[in-house]
Amino acid sequence: MANSQMEPGAPITLQELYPSSPFYKEAVSLRVTGMLRGYSVETAIGVIEDGGKSLRINTQNLRDVSFRVGSIYQFIGELHIEQSNNEAILQARTGRNVDGIDMNLYRKTVELLRQFLKEEGNSNMVE
Repeated sequence: MANSQMEPGAPITLQELYPSSPFYKEAVSLRVTGMLRGYSVETAIGVIEDGGKSLRINTQNLRDVSFRVGSIYQFIGELHIEQSNNEAILQARTGRNVDGIDMNLYRKTVELLRQFLKEEGNSNMVE
């Protein structure tokens, strides 16, 4: 019987998502946050951006989330790497609007959480 347990989304910043990163793997579960820069209703693909880095988000499985360009969103889902061009896209399983979040404070919190988990030996959320 296959393990059907869903992995928690490891919180990362978009700056940490690049081809040689330990997070840049097929089917890794991630939590990402950024400003919505574009969204196509026809394809259900959005693009979030933070700190000059961007990530495409596939939102086809999301319901009851309205998207507004310029708002800040947080998504949890699985990363897929397109073989043809090595580009990443997150298949979102959940998403929410987090307008009002202090992104500088959020980045610091992610850093401190990772440090704490590393010290506690809980490496399933830390690479």
